Amino acid sequence: MKPRIPWRKRLLVRLLFTSVLIAVCSVAATAWLAVTTTTSALEEEQGQDLAADNRILAQLSGYAAVHPDWTGVRRTVRTLAAKTGRRIALTTADRTLIADSAGQGTPLPPRPAAAVDPLHTDTYTELGAQLSGIDPRAVGPFRLTAPEREKLDAVAKKVQECYDRVGIGVTVQHTPSGRPHVVVDDERDAPLEIKIGCGNFYGESTAETRDALDYPTSTETKALTALTDLARPCLQARDMDLGGPLSLTYDTTGRNPVSGGFLVTKKRTERGTDQNAKNCITNARRIQLEPYVAPAAELFLGIGDQVAPRFDMSRANKTRIVGAAGLVLAVTVAVTAVVATRLVRPLRALTLAAQQPPELHVRAPVRTRDETGLLAEAFNDLTERRERLEEQRKAMVSDIAHELRSPLTNIRGWLEVTRDGVVDPDPALLSSLHEEALVLQRIIDDLQDLAAADAGTLRVHREPVRAADLLDQVAAAHRVAADAAGVTLLTDPDGSAWLDADPVRMRQALGNLVSNAIRHTPADGTVTLAVRRDGDDVVLTVTDTGQGIAQEDLPHVFERFWRAEKSRSRRTGGSGLGLPIVRHLMAAHDGTAEVRSEPGKGAEFTLRLPGAAEPADVS
Repeated sequence: MKPRIPWRKRLLVRLLFTSVLIAVCSVAATAWLAVTTTTSALEEEQGQDLAADNRILAQLSGYAAVHPDWTGVRRTVRTLAAKTGRRIALTTADRTLIADSAGQGTPLPPRPAAAVDPLHTDTYTELGAQLSGIDPRAVGPFRLTAPEREKLDAVAKKVQECYDRVGIGVTVQHTPSGRPHVVVDDERDAPLEIKIGCGNFYGESTAETRDALDYPTSTETKALTALTDLARPCLQARDMDLGGPLSLTYDTTGRNPVSGGFLVTKKRTERGTDQNAKNCITNARRIQLEPYVAPAAELFLGIGDQVAPRFDMSRANKTRIVGAAGLVLAVTVAVTAVVATRLVRPLRALTLAAQQPPELHVRAPVRTRDETGLLAEAFNDLTERRERLEEQRKAMVSDIAHELRSPLTNIRGWLEVTRDGVVDPDPALLSSLHEEALVLQRIIDDLQDLAAADAGTLRVHREPVRAADLLDQVAAAHRVAADAAGVTLLTDPDGSAWLDADPVRMRQALGNLVSNAIRHTPADGTVTLAVRRDGDDVVLTVTDTGQGIAQEDLPHVFERFWRAEKSRSRRTGGSGLGLPIVRHLMAAHDGTAEVRSEPGKGAEFTLRLPGAAEPADVS
């Protein structure tokens, strides 16, 4: 009876459970991604709104910096509202409406967005305001007259032409007061002498032209004098500029319009003195500019007193999302069920083939090239190997029975005729019986070695061995057999090659190869034993000039009871156990055994083993 698999452990159920889990995770991840994306979009939109609000504040601050009041601001407010899509309203500090882009009677937002005051602003309103808190576009009495601007523009044009003649690019920029200044596009292209030369127009040094762009005009000088008078009381109140001169300078580039040098007589080392002086100058500038700028106002932005809509989902949207998620889940389950069924079908066929009796050697059909198909191919390969091993086992039993039957039959026959008195037990008969017993003993020893190798109990007793000595010993042991067969036995030793090996087992392995070579080499042939070093390895070869081995037989040379000559005659073949023993002995020595051969050109057996250093006590 086939065992029943619990439904919780079935592959189809597990695949369905996995797919449902994946689908749920996918839906959750998608929802999270949607919420995250929407949040990011909202944050980006809020960032864009903040940038638009800063632009609105900057433009209104610029308007206030160049106008003494808010009389004409309504047109500017309507234009900004149309460009930004925002509601813009300006009021005084007591909420008296100045200008509003919305209709009359529209309530103001609960709180103002910012204060519009060009004398108290920050770096976000206009670049340069961070130096003093005053909008740099508020210039007041420092604004140049039309004749002054025309004169300075002419000078700037001459300076630009001077730079152009020497191949240096410059740009003429204007400050909010109308003053031009020349900016070199790449400071590295303008050496100091060229700057000085172009500033003095190459020798045209006159009172009207010399450094005209770097010195204040009469309008600016007058404003600086008035600013000095406004700042002096503050400096004197803080023990600064007592009896000494106050030197204020004007930055013609407009970045830091006014700076000064101060004489401190009593508290020169007092911390905060420089900052106190700067505060005095800044306060004086605010007093000086106040008549020229619009009064401070409150800026309101938004859509009246309504609250901006927040991200929310209606019941219909929620239902739509849940329905979409359920549809995705249903489609996922259906597709997974179809795929799982197709996956399970070949597995069921494989299971059915594996449950058949072993002697039938049933193969599983291979219909795909995926993991299941590869598993079926592996199962079929395993079945083929099992069938081949079964055939080898049967052949081995038959071969062992044959190898043991022949000598036992000879011994039994001669003993029976001797017992019956038909033949006398003369020395020749006893020698024949002894030879048959030796054959039996050799077969049993070979089988015992193979059994020990299979069980992992084949032991070797390693010691330093000169490879050349092994060749000489094996050649001497087989010299008589080679002479009897008419085969020349040669050696090609290398005295520098040493092995860490069992000399008895190595002579056994080489002896098996030599005896096979002599057996398969015709008269007047040659068998050569050679040794050479190959890097850290030592290579032993046994080469003969016999009939060779067919290419299709080479993979089976080291199999048990295999013979190149299929007949079981001992004249052309042994027991078929010698070469398998050689392979196991090499494995026990961490080496390998290989064969190369061509029909009619002999064969070469190669034993490769790790080399060893020559012992220190060897002379």
